Amino acid sequence: MSKVEIKIEGMTCGHCAMSITKELSGLAGVSDVQVDHQKGSAIVELTDVSNEQLSQAVSEAGYTAKEFTTLNA
Repeated sequence: MSKVEIKIEGMTCGHCAMSITKELSGLAGVSDVQVDHQKGSAIVELTDVSNEQLSQAVSEAGYTAKEFTTLNA
């Protein structure tokens, strides 16, 4: 299990965060998602999910994933 922080462009409110949470949570291998629209980021706890898959999920919600940082789990 690892954690990744994603910097996300375009979030402005709680509804934005909910949309992104829904898309990321729907990915197989994602066990926890915490989105903070004020910081413009999401922390995702996952197993065997690529940054490309995460980026695609963020894009499906209507936003842009800009940067990925692996965090200590």
